[in-house]
Parts: sequence; C-alpha cells; structure tokens
Amino acid sequence: MARGQAAPYMRSPTSEAEKKRMTGWWKKGLTALALLGLGPGPGEARTAAPPKPALWKVADRDTTVYLFGTIHLLPANFAWRGPAIQAATERSDGLVVETIIDPKNMAELSSALTRLGVRDGLPPIESRVAPARRAALAAAIARSGLPPAVFHRMETWAAAFTLLGTQFKGMDLRQEEGVETILKQQFRQAGKPIGQLETNAEQLGFFDALPEQTQRSLLDAALERPDAARKQLDSMLSAWSRGDVAAIARTFQAEMGGDPAMRDLLLKRRNTNWARWIEGRLNEPGSIMVAVGAGHLAGADSVQAMLQKRGLEVTRLQ
Repeated sequence: MARGQAAPYMRSPTSEAEKKRMTGWWKKGLTALALLGLGPGPGEARTAAPPKPALWKVADRDTTVYLFGTIHLLPANFAWRGPAIQAATERSDGLVVETIIDPKNMAELSSALTRLGVRDGLPPIESRVAPARRAALAAAIARSGLPPAVFHRMETWAAAFTLLGTQFKGMDLRQEEGVETILKQQFRQAGKPIGQLETNAEQLGFFDALPEQTQRSLLDAALERPDAARKQLDSMLSAWSRGDVAAIARTFQAEMGGDPAMRDLLLKRRNTNWARWIEGRLNEPGSIMVAVGAGHLAGADSVQAMLQKRGLEVTRLQ
C-alpha cells in the first residue's frame, strides 16, 4: 500500500476517550464486513416466506463440515433460524467463525487497529474524497462524534470502518442480534468450543494491504445516503433470508469485479485460505459448523468453488 503521500506532519496524540470511541465504531465496521457491497439491486422486496438462508455441507466417512453464510449485524427480531440451521447447530461439535471479537476484552482488536490503522503523516481526510463528496464526509464525521482531527491520522480503510460503524448504528443494526453472536451464545451454552479462521490482526491486515485508491472507494461507500443504504440493506436481507445465492453473487461481482485488488485480497485469497483449512479439518472426525459472511459463499470464487477445485464434494442442504 502506498504510504506517505504527503509530507509527514505531527498531530496531537489521540486521547484515551477518543481511542475507546474509535474502537467501538471500528468494531461495528469490522463485524459488518458481510454488509459491505452485499445489497442486491433495487426492486427486490422483503418476503414474508419462512427464512431459509443458504446452508451447505462437506463430508467424508467420519467428518461433516457445515458451511453457513451469515450476516454479522441484524435488526432486532429479524427471523433467520429454521429447522435446517437448528439441526446443523445441534449436530456440530464446535463452531468456527471468521474472527472472534470479544466485547468484554477489546485489547486485541484495539491494539491491531491502532498499529495498522493510525499513524502520523497522512494527507488530510478531506483530500481523500472527491470535492463533491466533501460535504457528505464532513456530515458523516460530525455524526460519528469524533473530532475531525482524529480522522486525519487514520488510514483510509480505518476511516471508512469508523464511518460505517456510525452508519450501521443509525440503521439500528445490532451486533448482539447478528448471526455469529447468536450462534456463539448457543455453542457456549452447550459447552462446545468456538474457533476462528483469522485473528483480528490478520483480518485487518487484508484491508491495510489494499491500494490507497481501493481504500478510498471503501471510504466513498461509507458516505452513502441513509435512505439509499436502508434500501440496499432491506434488499440484501431479503435475498439472504430466502437463500438467494445468485443475487448475492451478482452484487459481489458488481461491487468487486471492477477492482482486482479488492477481489483478490478480500475474497479470493481469504476464501482459498479457508478452503485449505476446511480440507485439513476433514482429517479430524466429528462435525463442525463454519459460519462466515454470506458473500464468501457466493459466486465463482466462493469457498465452495475453492473446495470443489480441490476435489471435494459440496452439497447444499438449504
């Protein structure tokens, strides 16, 4: 990633209160990765049909790995659990998610965010968006409650995460209602282990490695009008709830197809890593559920496609 685009200049250190607020917003941005670019096009209405989010399995003689595409943040009382998901949950000996964020112990996430996402010598945040978008940026920063000077010291991807957190809060999306949070509660109550495919630092590292222009695209997406973002969210939730993987894949292709760096780093490379992990997990007996953002289980570069390239059979259950 290109660094030092402007002559270095020092800014006042970020206060502990500001760091705490930044970590809170970044947590929402990090846990909402599945929402980024996952809104099927306009015109797809919410459906009252019973929820059937997509579910697959990869199995051999003594091992079953369930693959469940999730949404990390959800509105309150959004229905998504049905008999197939419940059965897979009960049959699984453990749960594996993308990364574990512990709301009671934010030290790991805070340390990674500060190390990767904050530094001196960056160009002013307003210079990182088009002139026509600067008013929207200023309004978004004001809604965040953080001083504008804090954003000058953020890497562009980190600023995007912060503003996404504010946007999702305004849409009443709740981490405690998110699929992974509910699943982790169920597995924890059952005394079953919970693991992760990536550490907080590893996941953030993919964003930190994005070219600056790609990061600026993420920042621009975080400035979307609330009404447009709400419409996109409703469409996306409808597609996910009914298991419309094709709609999710079309949107991912539209959002990422024009940016090879984004597609390679955020999708293909991670999906390849996860497929390799799943293949290795088949060497251990038992059943496990792997729950990752729905976009990773859709399209030509999906985890399932990577598994099939490795000669493994993937069966859709719902």
